[in-house]
Amino acid sequence: MPTPLPGPHTPPAPAPLVDGDLALHPTESEEGTHAFELVWEGAQVGRVELLVDEQDADVLWVVVPEYRAVGITERALRLVLDWGVEELGLARLEARVPDADRDSVRAAIRSGMRREGIARAARVGADARGDVVVLARVATDPPPDSKEGFIGILNATLPTKRAIAQGVLRDRDGRVLLCELTYKDEWDLPGGVVDPSESPAHCVVREVREELGLEVEVRSLLAVNWLPPWRGWTDATVFVFELGLDDVDGIKDRATLQRREIRALHFADEEEWDGRVAAYNQRLLAFLATHTGPTAYLEDGLPAL
Repeated sequence: MPTPLPGPHTPPAPAPLVDGDLALHPTESEEGTHAFELVWEGAQVGRVELLVDEQDADVLWVVVPEYRAVGITERALRLVLDWGVEELGLARLEARVPDADRDSVRAAIRSGMRREGIARAARVGADARGDVVVLARVATDPPPDSKEGFIGILNATLPTKRAIAQGVLRDRDGRVLLCELTYKDEWDLPGGVVDPSESPAHCVVREVREELGLEVEVRSLLAVNWLPPWRGWTDATVFVFELGLDDVDGIKDRATLQRREIRALHFADEEEWDGRVAAYNQRLLAFLATHTGPTAYLEDGLPAL
């Protein structure tokens, strides 16, 4: 077997990387590239390469299709990733995998690479390429088979869903406080998007403080409302709380509005919702107007159970 060409990142006389019945044999490659032939049960079934630039490397691989389902791709990648960190002193190893190639994305994740996002591709012309998943392992990542490494990989991989927290404040006539917004036509309940590591209850109090200049308290959870995709937005889960305030009737005089987001406040009843409130919120408010039971689960503003 040919000996790899020496280079600034090439360790002396690299030996095959071995994991039981799997071996990666170094093969001759250009300077700055480290290539391994993937051999499983005596058969050459693929190839893995590192394209090194300073302390970073791009990871490329190909495995014969009929061998992709036996779990050797992730084992081979893990061997090369460990070698790159431990022997070459690389700080970051990155792979860019077509989003449509789900098998390769899964193999990269199982090898210890973390999903970092999507590199979008313009779909124009015959040569257009699809979106690409960006995955990487950095030298400071805990081992993927450790508790910390496993949690880190899952946190970077599991789907995320927007969480929204909103509050209901009623005046003595039962009208609901709605915000007239600067960035959309529909009036909406006060509240906003829940920040990472923030509870929905804390979020609605914070949003009312920031956008209305008022201190409120959460009294109960009225409903959890799942919203399907709408007007280009992905789906979301909305936590709707009943809020308490000492003097609700004087709220509009005391409020200090965040003018870049809130144009005005209105107490509105059902007759005023039509044409001013999004259809899903009309359904939500209509349900809450008569609901006296425990916390409700809704989908698109309607009871789902």
